[in-house]
Amino acid sequence: MSTAIVEILSSEEIRRTITRLSSEIIERIGDLSKLVLIGIYTRGVPLAELIAAQIEILEQETVLTGALDITFYRDDLDQIGMRTPAKSQIPFDLTGKIVVLVDDVIYKGRTIRAALNAVIEYGRPEVIYLAVLVDRGHRQLPIHPDFTGKHLPTSSDENVKVYFQTIDGRDAVELTRGS
Repeated sequence: MSTAIVEILSSEEIRRTITRLSSEIIERIGDLSKLVLIGIYTRGVPLAELIAAQIEILEQETVLTGALDITFYRDDLDQIGMRTPAKSQIPFDLTGKIVVLVDDVIYKGRTIRAALNAVIEYGRPEVIYLAVLVDRGHRQLPIHPDFTGKHLPTSSDENVKVYFQTIDGRDAVELTRGS
């Protein structure tokens, strides 16, 4: 059986979505001096950097960004397979900060649960929010994004793939169906 690929967001739509997410974060946070964006490897990292760059354009305020690897905090490694961990890069204390965890797609919620455990290793934030580019539903845990680019109801046999220029050479979000 062939695999069908459907483009969900084009490069231009991703750009507009990042602008909207950035504006929503600015509006909710208020005091940007306490804001820190932490991207979850792999594609949450460039998304966090893009949001930080857009906030700087909109508000002329530099936002600290970091990168978080959650491999050793996962509770489902037996199901997803062992992976080579990346190195978390959070060279600042998160105590008292307003942290926005950033990921490309939220599905069952297990990645975010692991990220919440991992982020506490870097201090005690004042509050932790969650921003995602795509929410595809099917949560197994009571985790809900505070900032969502696109709600995309999917079936469990579909996959959502995010592409970013810095990693993949193009910007797109695609849905794949089939076996």
